[in-house]
Amino acid sequence: MRFDLPDDKTLTYEMRIPIRWGDMDAMGHVNNTVYFRYLETLRIDWFRSIGCLPDADGIGPVIINAFCSFIRQLEYPGEVIAKHYVGALGRSTMDTYATLERSDDPGVVYASGGATVVWTNFRLQKSVPLPDDIRAMFTK
Repeated sequence: MRFDLPDDKTLTYEMRIPIRWGDMDAMGHVNNTVYFRYLETLRIDWFRSIGCLPDADGIGPVIINAFCSFIRQLEYPGEVIAKHYVGALGRSTMDTYATLERSDDPGVVYASGGATVVWTNFRLQKSVPLPDDIRAMFTK
């Protein structure tokens, strides 16, 4: 099953990630689990860019699901252009999406994915409303 990304999303961040020799599997292309690592790297870098640093005694984001649609094979050598998007906001949740392209083939999506993020009070292990400053970034 392939998940299509919604049209109603906002580009929030972009970064480049090198494809490493060790990212490949025996078939000569980037292993499927590494795509999830690229998506995680993008998401964490984006969180840092908006000042959302991990704090085990505070509140912050955790993902409650993740998906990836593999469209084309990524291969070494190369560099991934990873683009992060935000979609729908809920009381305590945010839908996030990503696309992965090659820097030598810009505009061609090799994989797309996403994750639902829930804001959590880590000590209480309970969801909390999205912080006002985070919500304001994406509310027009």
